[in-house]
Amino acid sequence: MNRVVITGLGIYSCIGKSLSEVSKSLYEGRSGIVLDLARKEMGYRSALTGFVERPVLKGVLDRRARVMLPEQGEYAYVATVEALAQAGIDQDYINKNEIGIIYGNDSSAQPVIEAIDIIRAKKDTMMVGSGSVFQVLNSTINMNLATIFSLKGINFGVSAACASGSHSIGLASMFIRNGMQDCIICGGAQETNIYSMGNFDALGAFSVREDNPTAASRPFDRDRDGLVPSGGAATVILESYESATRRGAKILGEVIGYGFSSNGEHISNPSVQGPARSLKLAMKNSGLKAIEIDYVNAHATSTPAGDSSEAQAIAEVFEEANTPVSSTKSMTGHECWMAGASEIVYSMLMMEQSFIAPNINFENPDEHSARLNIITKAMNKNIDVFLSNSFGFGGTNSTLIVRKWK
Repeated sequence: MNRVVITGLGIYSCIGKSLSEVSKSLYEGRSGIVLDLARKEMGYRSALTGFVERPVLKGVLDRRARVMLPEQGEYAYVATVEALAQAGIDQDYINKNEIGIIYGNDSSAQPVIEAIDIIRAKKDTMMVGSGSVFQVLNSTINMNLATIFSLKGINFGVSAACASGSHSIGLASMFIRNGMQDCIICGGAQETNIYSMGNFDALGAFSVREDNPTAASRPFDRDRDGLVPSGGAATVILESYESATRRGAKILGEVIGYGFSSNGEHISNPSVQGPARSLKLAMKNSGLKAIEIDYVNAHATSTPAGDSSEAQAIAEVFEEANTPVSSTKSMTGHECWMAGASEIVYSMLMMEQSFIAPNINFENPDEHSARLNIITKAMNKNIDVFLSNSFGFGGTNSTLIVRKWK
């Protein structure tokens, strides 16, 4: 079996548009949550959201490429450019080698709505434009990036709700570990436009703490009242150890564990045992004991039921070890399809710079979070191994474990 290493990271989020910006925000505990009054005007119960600025790609990509890319595709492109640059992979290398892409994305709302609006108004499908079909599919990220970068390896998307980004990395690691690919671009992307979260708002799942946006996302806190939607994109470059050393690439970390499970129960209500099985499988695959995990980046989205279930699952494995835990969603909000990948990037930055980002807005534990060692202020600490959880609707669970490269 091949060893699977990380050689490049890229990020475009509400707390920064580059690795350096994001690292600074993580250490300072800076929130990217704002109040978007346009959502209130549209009929949203909650107008809270992570603010992600659209990148300007005119002059960077040709018009044809720009026409094919939806909003989340733009985020993914920028994040991938940064990741490839850090990995030292240029277009000449891509052209001469078989590089794949597996990217997480589970919606493309705005292009669908805009296309239907045109058809209804004009009574003519030909008015939609040829680029629309490539924007509306969940596979829009992988198909567009594979074309833009001329990728010749594996090419598909992962639609697994809020575990999409995590599963993309887990699946890519399996392809590489089994010798089927040498290098894969993976990650997750999430649109943030006004159309993308209306159905979720209808569930009453969002925080309504609109008087204090930066305090609205409060994972594990007793007084949490719901999640805050957010988005952007995160890219992780995975390679076999042989591929990375052959190129002379700097290795940042190694993926040593991937666990997964399905709750097999309610389509939206969380469970304790489903996530616990994912956690335990990742630990088994890594060959490590709980005491050897230096940090847990929790999925915790700031929903009452979800955080309680996860706290119990984490406590099953890590309570005795008193492992430090935090949820970066306290700063970013819930980045949905992107979150499983972005939280690997966030944790990698912490590992590289020897600190644990705080779980901001955690003031009072509930009966379950009281069992965890939740970090509320930036903590300087050497991280050799971290674990990251991601869970999604339908009961899909994913857990990744990454070790620092030495």
